[in-house]
Amino acid sequence: MRYARFRDRAGTVRRGVRTDKGIEFGGETYEVDEVNVLPPVEPTKIVCIGLNYADHAEETDSDVPDRPLLFLKPPNALSGHGDTVTLPAGKETVEWEAELGVVIGEQCRNVSEAGAMDVVAGFTCVNDVSNRDDQRVEQNWVRGKAFDNAAPMGPVVADPEDVPDDARVSLRVNGETKQDSSRAQLLFSVPELIAEITTYLTLEAGDVISTGTPAGVGPLSDGDEVEVEIEGVGVLRHSVSR
Repeated sequence: MRYARFRDRAGTVRRGVRTDKGIEFGGETYEVDEVNVLPPVEPTKIVCIGLNYADHAEETDSDVPDRPLLFLKPPNALSGHGDTVTLPAGKETVEWEAELGVVIGEQCRNVSEAGAMDVVAGFTCVNDVSNRDDQRVEQNWVRGKAFDNAAPMGPVVADPEDVPDDARVSLRVNGETKQDSSRAQLLFSVPELIAEITTYLTLEAGDVISTGTPAGVGPLSDGDEVEVEIEGVGVLRHSVSR
């Protein structure tokens, strides 16, 4: 199943099952276009992985890391399906990055690779929007990665068994495919990432691991319409404004 968070016509936040007919909750089916679709979870943090596809490392003239490269996005970076992402003013290069998001289902620490999938609630789509102007000149990437709305996410959380091990990960801008790869191409797998991250910090229920982007990143422009699609999850759509 796929689960969505939304605000109904009365303004109440609900969590329902996403189907071909809409979002089902409490015996009622809500049409997606008639409700405000929210980010599917409320994470305390988003743990992002850099250079987790070899082709992306190559296109950025970077070495493939010997262990997962970790950085954080805070909750203020969240935005949802159908939202408009406002890019930082005065920045020339702000780029898209389609990524598979791993949603954590329970508080956990020191998780083994063998037990890692037991703490996964599901998968979602993430766009790791990145301000390269500042990312390239700062060490901790706060300006480059943690600005408001820099993590569009959704539209749903899909059960792990519904997302294949080789699930396709793709991104389109204004209908044109820019990224097209697979979960199977990750340098560090989901269990490896969970084991590494929880060696250092506690993950809470609802936290998200954004697993890295494949080759094909590029600059966003005012008015762009972006679609991140992951097999088994669906399509996250958002627009861009400068």
